[in-house]
Order: sequence, then structure tokens, then C-alpha cells
Amino acid sequence: MAADLTVTQITQGSGPVCNSLLRSLPLWFGIENAIQQYVKDVEGMPTFVAYMKEEPVGFVSLNLHNEYTAEVHVMAVHPDFHRKGVGRRLLNEAESFLREREFQFLSVKTLSPSRPNREYEQTRKFYFSAGFRPVEEFKNLWGDANPCLLLIKFLSAPSF
Repeated sequence: MAADLTVTQITQGSGPVCNSLLRSLPLWFGIENAIQQYVKDVEGMPTFVAYMKEEPVGFVSLNLHNEYTAEVHVMAVHPDFHRKGVGRRLLNEAESFLREREFQFLSVKTLSPSRPNREYEQTRKFYFSAGFRPVEEFKNLWGDANPCLLLIKFLSAPSF
């Protein structure tokens, strides 16, 4: 599997890849207006796409907040490729990109465990295994029914 997987940073055309992959994950991305917003958002963001035999199977888009901190704005891996190293490879590529630019932190927001959900429990386990740690829960950032958990990962010490 890993030998056939390639990851490429794309600067144009990430919207259609985002659209296709988010729609393959209705248990995570089931809100139509949210999908449409993600598709618009990623067009202006650094995006890394994982390909298997020239077919996109995953992507991650980064929101560069400031010179120190970036955020995983949206990430998706086709369900046929879950638990096969695709997500880890995408994060590694994104983190290398950020470290080269001397970013110190990478954050991600996901559904908080205070709202039990099996799919998002898997998501949190993935991010925890990748070195992210919880910072804060926002009870109504996404509305009262969807509490948000902010996770952060230390990338590198500042160079003075």
C-alpha cells in the first residue's frame, strides 16, 4: 500500500478533491452547507493530496493563522483507506511543510467527547496518536449540539 501512495501539494483545484472526499464520509461530513463552505475555503489554502494510482484517496488543507500557528482546516481520507497510513502520511507532509517555514504549532478542531459519537471518537484517537493534545472545549462554537474540542501539537522550538 505505502509504495503505491504518493502525496503532492497542490495549489489549484483542491475544491473538487475536497468535495468528492467529504461526500464519501457522510458520518463525519453530512451537512451540505458545511461541505460547500469547505470546498470554497480550501481553494486558497496549502493542500496536500494523497493519491493511489492517480486517484485521490485523502487530503488535508491548512489554514495559516499567523507566523507561528497553522490549523488543520479540513482533512478527509476515503473510508476504504482508513487505518492504512494515509492520514498519517498526509499529516507528516503537512508538518514538514510547516516546519520548513518555522511554524511552531499545529492545531485542529473536532467534536468534543462531551457529545458521544463513535466516528469522532476514532478521529480523536487518530489525532492523539499523531501527538495532538487537548487545549480547550468550546461548548457553543459550532452550536450547542456540537461542542468543539481544540487540539494542538508542538512542531518546533523558535529559532532566535
